[in-house]
Amino acid sequence: MRKLAVLAALSLAAAGLSACGFAPLYAQPGVVSNLAAIDVEAPQGRTGFLLRQHLDDAFAKNRSGAPTYHMRLAIAEQRYPRGVRVDDVATRYEYVLTTTYDLVTVATGKLAKRNTVRVEVTYDSADQPYASIVAQQDAADRAAEEAARRIQMELAVWVAEGMPATKQPAGQKPVNPRRPGANPAGA
Repeated sequence: MRKLAVLAALSLAAAGLSACGFAPLYAQPGVVSNLAAIDVEAPQGRTGFLLRQHLDDAFAKNRSGAPTYHMRLAIAEQRYPRGVRVDDVATRYEYVLTTTYDLVTVATGKLAKRNTVRVEVTYDSADQPYASIVAQQDAADRAAEEAARRIQMELAVWVAEGMPATKQPAGQKPVNPRRPGANPAGA
């Protein structure tokens, strides 16, 4: 009897959602294919590598097709001591990963979207040096994964809404995806 009540409630909820025009984000035409056609270029280093890997996984990168978009990433990492003991040794740290991305249309070289994502995670600092290093690396990996998830969701919504063009600030040139060392932050 209880199962029947749950099924009836779920059926009513599904009918209510379909009547209001609800549609899953990834059911929108072009969302999956446009995300899969993004070529990600990350800065050198462990965190840049992790972020690119998480983004490729999140976008379900299509390695067989030509990319439609080129994404250039810039990252900034900061670490703040938290939970300081009486002897002035931190027992906990806050790791902050700030990721700025420029999404450029490959065919035209024009900036399609730009944004910054900030992720904060904390981790414990052990008295053993190796354990502290592992905890810090784990925090960087968790932050990179969360940044990739946020970028993926932001771009999926952007594509589902019809990819409105980003207005470029006056006097700022788009990133040239073919030019090495171009700064995506425009600085």
